Amino acid sequence: MMKIKDLPKEERPRERLINYGVDNISNEELLAIILKVGTKDKSVKELASEVLCKINKLSNLEDINQRTFSDIKGLGPIKTIELMAAIELGKRIFLKKEKEKINYNNPLTLYQDNLYLFKGKKQEYFYCIYLDNRNNLIDKKLLFKGTINRSIVHPREIFKEAYLLSASKIVCMHNHPSGDTNPSVEDIRLTKSLIEIGKLQGIYLIDHIIISDNKYYSFYENKQELFE
Repeated sequence: MMKIKDLPKEERPRERLINYGVDNISNEELLAIILKVGTKDKSVKELASEVLCKINKLSNLEDINQRTFSDIKGLGPIKTIELMAAIELGKRIFLKKEKEKINYNNPLTLYQDNLYLFKGKKQEYFYCIYLDNRNNLIDKKLLFKGTINRSIVHPREIFKEAYLLSASKIVCMHNHPSGDTNPSVEDIRLTKSLIEIGKLQGIYLIDHIIISDNKYYSFYENKQELFE
């Protein structure tokens, strides 16, 4: 086994980052820098490679927990926690930047910017996008997570978050894991209910978007009379 210290200095992950920039090193090298050290039987680069093989694709790191790598020797609870913390920090930086720059004026932009929230999900995820009176993003919240066939949604939770955030407008988004974005009877009933409650509360539902990996359905685009 070749250890990191056995590599030429210019080929070590940290040195490569310094010499070539963070954008020009591999996922394995980035992960090796975070993990810091390997074990007596494997280098940190080998450990990083094993982690990447375990998760199959990089985006799956988003959902890791302390049990994810329990079968990988050299990646105990402490390293897993450190990795989780690094990933969470990156997510918060990304979301902070989103909040600072995003203005939502049409369903296509909403779909394109938020598709990543639903990629690869095998059950329904229900998000609310909270906006100010100029359609600028305030925050986005995952409010409900259901089975593959159904998501239980409570309007009081949707509007409670809106009050806490001082939001003026709401866009609801959820996925259909089947890939069929046509609204169900329950989807239509919920949308009508949220529109009516929003009118009473002065916090308006401006769209409800159903998402799959390659298309979307916008209630605003398809049933504009609901929003009049």
